[in-house]
Amino acid sequence: MMSGSEWTCRLSSVHEWESPYYEPSLPVSEKSNPLTRDIDRASSGCIVRMLQACDSQMFLEEAGATYQRLMSDDVVETLMEVAKKVELILKDPRDSLVVLSGCGTSGRLAFLVTSAFNRALKELNQSPVYSYIIAGGDKALFSSQEAPEDDPKLGMLSLKEACEGKKRVLFIGISCGLSAPFVAGQLDLCLQNPQVYTPVLVGFNPTHQARDEPITGCSFTFRSVVQRMEELAKSQKAFLINPAVGPEAISGSSRMKGGSATKILLEVVLSAAHAAAFTHTPITQQGILQHMRAYEKTLEIPCAHNEGMIALLEAAGKSLQRGRRVCYLGWGSLGVLGLIDASECVPTFGADYEDVRGFISGGYNELKNNEGPLGPDFRISHEDFLHLVLPSLDDHDMVLLIYTQTDDVGDVEKLARRVREKTSNLHAVYHRVDGDTAATVQQDDINKLCLSSLRITWPSPVSGLLQMWELCTKLFLNALSTGAHVLKGKIYQNHMMDLQVTNSKLYCRATRLLQKLSGCPEPKCEEALLKAVYKVDNLTVEITSSDISTHTHTARTRTKVVPLALVCLLTGCSLAEAELRLEQQPIVRDAVEACLS
Repeated sequence: MMSGSEWTCRLSSVHEWESPYYEPSLPVSEKSNPLTRDIDRASSGCIVRMLQACDSQMFLEEAGATYQRLMSDDVVETLMEVAKKVELILKDPRDSLVVLSGCGTSGRLAFLVTSAFNRALKELNQSPVYSYIIAGGDKALFSSQEAPEDDPKLGMLSLKEACEGKKRVLFIGISCGLSAPFVAGQLDLCLQNPQVYTPVLVGFNPTHQARDEPITGCSFTFRSVVQRMEELAKSQKAFLINPAVGPEAISGSSRMKGGSATKILLEVVLSAAHAAAFTHTPITQQGILQHMRAYEKTLEIPCAHNEGMIALLEAAGKSLQRGRRVCYLGWGSLGVLGLIDASECVPTFGADYEDVRGFISGGYNELKNNEGPLGPDFRISHEDFLHLVLPSLDDHDMVLLIYTQTDDVGDVEKLARRVREKTSNLHAVYHRVDGDTAATVQQDDINKLCLSSLRITWPSPVSGLLQMWELCTKLFLNALSTGAHVLKGKIYQNHMMDLQVTNSKLYCRATRLLQKLSGCPEPKCEEALLKAVYKVDNLTVEITSSDISTHTHTARTRTKVVPLALVCLLTGCSLAEAELRLEQQPIVRDAVEACLS
């Protein structure tokens, strides 16, 4: 177990990833973070501090000319120009649309942000101008739908459908690694139709690190699309917003910093545009930076609640270690964040769908997603929780209430009492403004029902407070679910070992990871990966001649693919023997070290 003094020494590594000699073959978004080496051996307290230190890297100042940062002059200037484009549409929305699109976490945050700003327009008696697209459709809001990420033509089609009849579209494509073919296809469509579309790309790698692998059925790569956009950016006919925020705490897990930085950038742009259009507040560099610094200050909030965060993490970790559940019961947009965090555990950690679940007050009526209710496999309301989940819970299952003082605290109390009848393992995270005593009695009752309550008190109301509550909640939930899966043994060093190999990006990541951890050449690693995917000890010509999309399609129904391949590489054993070793020692690092001893 890593000690506190060892972790203090580790902080000296905060800039190590910036060296041109550090994992030089990998883009920033895929590098491992020196701050979290051996997070799988860390105590709960160290895990929390490691994750917070990684989050703080988002706001590191620009050092030399290696990487742009969130608040670099060029980034702020581009944010201003994009905000002005949005302002023009807000002032004259006829036949116009602002589309936010992405895959996985990026698409989920596109949904969250468009929902919030369309609500803001409704409050001003304005028509909605924002639309979201997520690869895989609305089911991808709550579950892993990785395969559509590889389909650029599907991306183009979804954008055409969303923009039918529109004469002016500002398209904001989000791809944290500058890698998703789905988004590349949409950007290419924009570049082919400049009379309608102005494309904006948001990501967190420098442009020369954009993915350059061929895309099936297309004449372009993501990098070639980026290069065309760079040329058009000189005349402000396209825009690139791609600051570096440092490697993820769990390498490649862009749901964390990538997701947080996406939320920050989108909200800064749209908030500035709304202020300019409706309160005549000019879009200025100072205004953009002031909003950024408010987000930076929000990152300090989790650090002030470490003791409570550690208690939550340990409770969630124990539930998962026992094969039990973690359930988020949320209200409003914080409930959406609970749904998002839960949905990401399956592809990131190889978790079961039931391991971490999110539920939201009002269900689909609150969500107001494009496709409405999604059927019996996607039950998300509190009523669904009460009828389908609560009856099977006991004290080994953790339940977390997530809400603010502006929600119906009486409703929170009623639900807390129902949960408490089945399990004592009840906890709460809630936000309040200093001095507000409206629901003090009910809140005291909720505190008595919970094993722990994390109360986050904010100064008197300020503009954009809900956005800050959301970011703070996202950081808490990401830390909770990541830390719990670390404690369960789902991470090796700081790598996702049990990831689902369900698209080309994840297939390449899995191969690179096997190469790094085994020291074997790439062809041998890919061979081991395919054996684990197809559950065979000898590959056939049919398998080796198939393309990556065939492999990833087969991998959708497989579990522990990467751990199995790694054990086989390290020991030379058969798949059956590797499966037995992992059954005997489910913590991946222990299984690997047993192979090496």
